[in-house]
Order: sequence, then C-alpha cells, then structure tokens
Amino acid sequence: MAMTVEIKDNKLCIEIDLEKPTRSASGKTLVVASTRGNAVTTAHVDGKPVTIGLNAYIKP
Repeated sequence: MAMTVEIKDNKLCIEIDLEKPTRSASGKTLVVASTRGNAVTTAHVDGKPVTIGLNAYIKP
C-alpha cells in the first residue's frame, strides 16, 4: 500500500493505491484501499504528524 499525504490550500490531500477488491473481515464488503490500521504520515498540523486510518470499499 503506497500512500502520499500533503496539506494544500488548508486541505488534507490523500493519494492511495487501489488494490484488487478483497473481502473484508466481516465478509460484507470488498476492500479496494486501506491503511490496514492507523498510519502516521509526513503531513503536520501544529507541528504534530497527522495519523490516518483509511478504508475504502465497495458492496458486492
């Protein structure tokens, strides 16, 4: 999973690679992008790193 994060014009811009759809743990959705938990980024707000937990999915 490759993810880039930057702050542009006071907006958090996240770019993450799409994956082949795979079943979620519950089996109710197909995950197409995920950080697989929380990921500390290189983006900073008030001098502190931004942490992102991201899941993108589709319904089968």
